Amino acid sequence: MIIAVYPGSFDPVTNGHLDIAKRAARLFDRVVMAVFDKPNKRLVFSSAERVALLREATAAEPRIEVATYASLTAEYVRSIGAHAIIRGLRATGDFEAEYQLAQINQTLAPEIESVFLMAGQKYAAFSSSMVRELASLGGDVSWLVPPHVALALQRVYTHRPAEGSG
Repeated sequence: MIIAVYPGSFDPVTNGHLDIAKRAARLFDRVVMAVFDKPNKRLVFSSAERVALLREATAAEPRIEVATYASLTAEYVRSIGAHAIIRGLRATGDFEAEYQLAQINQTLAPEIESVFLMAGQKYAAFSSSMVRELASLGGDVSWLVPPHVALALQRVYTHRPAEGSG
């Protein structure tokens, strides 16, 4: 069985993330969407909430599972016996950062391959941070995230001031 890990903060999971995961599931026997538990950024959702939102979003995808981790990605990938790290690329700006991460991971775990999938055209222009900002300002994010994620964002931002406001 060939296992791939698709790591990320997934705060929130977007339709673009899900597109990459579903496409990766056509290439690998199992894809683990691994929620990084301790990213160095302000989060909207806790790890438990991100996992729950992801599990609901991937419930109909038998080859995709959801887990959390708090170690180096290469260590986590090795610990579950995976063979690849999946990363999505939206635009040329993503490439340099992803290339650097791939080089580090290759040094830490040369037996693990980094596999890059290009974002689908309709998903290439937006990120989780853009979704959060749009939601924080009361914008409609229903076309960017699954319906249950849009509702979760709406609940969060009706009780919290907009991002960037002080």
